[in-house]
Amino acid sequence: MAMDNTEKLKELIKEIAPFLEADGGNIEFVKYEDNYLYVRLSGHCENCEMMDVTLKDGVLNYVKEQVPEVIDVINVPL
Repeated sequence: MAMDNTEKLKELIKEIAPFLEADGGNIEFVKYEDNYLYVRLSGHCENCEMMDVTLKDGVLNYVKEQVPEVIDVINVPL
């Protein structure tokens, strides 16, 4: 059985996390709803001025390669 988009996106976030952890940050899956991926950036990523670049040029581009239906990635702060 094929993996649904939510499960696939959870796996992709797990693949991305080590890259952010290397810079003292982290990312976690929050939810996938109406083709929007909600994540939570933490650690050094939480207040980084490069957060938007990380989300759009990094995370969004990466997940869209695997799940083209994703419209955008939205950070959900604590």
